[in-house]
Amino acid sequence: MPTVLIIDDNAAIAIALEVLFSLHDIDTLRAASPEEGLAALDRAGATVDLVIQDMNFTADTTSGEEGVALFRAIRKRHPDLPVILLTAWTHLDAAVDLIKAGAADYLAKPWNDQRLIATVKNLLELGQANRVLRQRLQGELRQRRELEQYDLRGMVWRDPATERVIHLACQVARADVPVLISGPNGTGKERIAEIIQANSPVRDGPFVVLNCGALPAELIEAELFGADAGAYTGASKAREGKFEAADGGTLFLDEIGNLPLAGQMKLLRVLETGRFERLGSNRERQVQVRVVSATNADLPAMIRAGTFREDLYYRLNVIELKLPPLAGRPGDILPLARHFLGGAKTLRADAEAALLAHPWPGNVRELKNVMARARLLAADSEIGVADLGLPPAAALPAGAATADAEPDRDAISQALARANGVVAQAAAELGLSRQALYRRMERLGIGRP
Repeated sequence: MPTVLIIDDNAAIAIALEVLFSLHDIDTLRAASPEEGLAALDRAGATVDLVIQDMNFTADTTSGEEGVALFRAIRKRHPDLPVILLTAWTHLDAAVDLIKAGAADYLAKPWNDQRLIATVKNLLELGQANRVLRQRLQGELRQRRELEQYDLRGMVWRDPATERVIHLACQVARADVPVLISGPNGTGKERIAEIIQANSPVRDGPFVVLNCGALPAELIEAELFGADAGAYTGASKAREGKFEAADGGTLFLDEIGNLPLAGQMKLLRVLETGRFERLGSNRERQVQVRVVSATNADLPAMIRAGTFREDLYYRLNVIELKLPPLAGRPGDILPLARHFLGGAKTLRADAEAALLAHPWPGNVRELKNVMARARLLAADSEIGVADLGLPPAAALPAGAATADAEPDRDAISQALARANGVVAQAAAELGLSRQALYRRMERLGIGRP
């Protein structure tokens, strides 16, 4: 429950405010002088969400100088704490000066209950949204600082969703356990695998990549485990496989869902024992390899269909890193676009809006190709929307209204849930004003969570 500190030497005023706020589930603290008010703030600290203060405390004084001094003392100690000034003696010039100095509102006695409650509730709601945002930003900054100690292999990102994946990748890199990276094609799964290798105990060992989807099924086993001469048609000499090449380092198996069942069984044995045999050989070989795999497939569905071994899935999936599609981490789009331009050219506002509006079915790979083409075709140093070659629907300016832009009941409910019931924050996410969101909530019969 939010708490309001009332600083007023008139007990009747303070009691009236207490009663009014209690009817709206708002707790109150009372102080009869500036000194008591500052002391109460020092004691209560962050539990006070708003201050309502009088402007005059000495009998027969109407200048408001005491209130000005108190307001400045509160701002100095608690610069983000909203303060409403309340006085029976309204001085317009003083009110304007204090509002410019950061006062939330300046109300005359006797006040209008409805206006006062509306003002208080809006300020409390805004304060809660700001605290949530501040905590989130502080968490992101702290995480960024933690990531500075790691080798991130030149990874470019800005979105919190990507940062969470990177942070987890750095955390698990030091543990000698298999990691499964899931996500659509073109999202950067191999770069995450490189980060794991670069921060692992085998960082100085080889980093070997095998795309299981780029080879015929009959050749994948030979690529993984090697083959002796004559093991299959065309094998004129012995060759080592990827496991031998990755000994003492990391083997990255991309598109692991394409591995045939026979190869899955052999891979499971290597993961459990570190031993394998080349095709056409009976001699066991021993390796020490960190396996990181990746897939864009629904492996649980493949298990149900009988095309992927359940025991292998759980062996590979000791830790799973889920990399969202580019459209699911929009904060990365413009930083990546500028990175791919290499500083040679800049983006105009219409191009930025088009990039943010495009759904990016090809993810980061598609963005890289779009920027390479735009860099070549743009006639001057600025890239406009026409240079991108994106579908016309993606070229809508940011914030343009369409018939489909009106949020429905589910969208509003989900936004409120993500904002923990803070209407101001949910409204900002939906691109609405707080009042507009309230109207839609009332029309759709949506209550506060």
